[in-house]
Amino acid sequence: MSNEQELGITESKEYSPGDWYAEVVQKAELADYAPMGGFIVTRPRGYALWEGIQDHLDGWFKDTGSQNAYFPALIPESYLERESDIVEGFDPEVAWVTQGGHDELEERLAFRPTSESIITPFMSEWVRSHRDLPLRLNQWCSVIRWEATETKPFFRTKEFLWQEGHTAHETEEEAWDETMLRLDQYERLMEEVLAIPVMRGRKPAHDKFPGAHTTTSIEALMPDGKSVQSATSHYLGQGFAEAYDLVFTDADEEDRVAHTTSWGLSWRSLGALIMTHSDDQGFVCPPAIAPEQVVVVPIWQEDNREEVLDYAEDVAEDLESAGIRVELDDRDERNPGFKFNEWELKGVPVRFEIGPNEVEDEEVTVVHRPDGESVTEDRDDIAETTRDHFDAVFDKLYEAAEQNLEENVREAYEVPQILGTIGQHGGYVKTPWCGDEACETVVKDEIAAEIVMVPLDRDEEPIGEECAVCGDEAEETAYFAKSY
Repeated sequence: MSNEQELGITESKEYSPGDWYAEVVQKAELADYAPMGGFIVTRPRGYALWEGIQDHLDGWFKDTGSQNAYFPALIPESYLERESDIVEGFDPEVAWVTQGGHDELEERLAFRPTSESIITPFMSEWVRSHRDLPLRLNQWCSVIRWEATETKPFFRTKEFLWQEGHTAHETEEEAWDETMLRLDQYERLMEEVLAIPVMRGRKPAHDKFPGAHTTTSIEALMPDGKSVQSATSHYLGQGFAEAYDLVFTDADEEDRVAHTTSWGLSWRSLGALIMTHSDDQGFVCPPAIAPEQVVVVPIWQEDNREEVLDYAEDVAEDLESAGIRVELDDRDERNPGFKFNEWELKGVPVRFEIGPNEVEDEEVTVVHRPDGESVTEDRDDIAETTRDHFDAVFDKLYEAAEQNLEENVREAYEVPQILGTIGQHGGYVKTPWCGDEACETVVKDEIAAEIVMVPLDRDEEPIGEECAVCGDEAEETAYFAKSY
């Protein structure tokens, strides 16, 4: 098989999305499978995407009062046990360390499935007075949850990268505002950086974060009709603060229990990015986090090689000086067609083609990755022109994803409708719901779809008077979908 054939994607996004996704991840050099089931190796190109997400979120977090810290990856079992809901919620997924070197440990240590039980105790030591509040901490780290059965890189792995924020506040109102602030920032990341429109909601009571008062989330719809929980933000109430003695003295010298929040986004957002925008030619990436935003491909013959290369190098230097991430592909051993295919596979959003005609006319041929649209631009002010093309590429990606979402939110008012709609179309099905988990189970058992969210506003009227499953009075609207 030739290198050109090896480069190509052989699976179809439309007909075999799972195999297609795995092939894109590996051939675009984003990740490989680790020798242990459920784990992956993140390659430099994949990690660069995660760094791009970090760069955006970290700045926004710090601009709104959060500070980065780092806590141990291992948590004593006694710390976990102080919050019963955490123990019950995560115990089946916890990886335990029982031996250090040749010695049995006196107390089991859990590899963090989440860090409330190690961070909150230290927050309680650092907070004494209302003057110490609000306290906002964030850490970038990995967690392990022993739940993955079939590895899907970035979507489902036993170990995954994420950020987790933890805050303490004087009042419920302040803590709720914090919860919404972080949800807003996650929505901004998905929509303004990753070009993925999302829906906001909260989890039903039976599916909220263990120990939380309210779990809010953003959901993104994939082209195969499945939903991705892209990020969550939790108002934890006072339960964790009471369990770990997070108490402060208020302005009247009275002891009060703090209100806490936690919020997190994992590299599942990268899975959503890959699945949403990529195609049968390979990875497609929005310009804001692309490892290379522009690839410059010079096209020469022996008699004009030096002239074309000099011109291409000058163009690349102008872009680099303007802060644009650019790659000049001047390899002798590869022809232009191979280079085009390789960089399309790797997802570079904009390609510059420069041959003797461009040199003579002082122009650049610009090609968009999503659709191959080609336009000729003047060499002057090429950096500013390039940013315009970034905007155009972003708009194309967002509009396609937005159309997919808008066309795939449907209503249903009885179980056969719910099952038939999801079975035929996928997407989200809005239905009136009584609030009983048993009614979700009826649908889940039939078609493996679940309630991914309900409206944020608890006072919002349901779309129908009777629960679509049991016929009892509907309390709210449920959004059913299959999910990753």
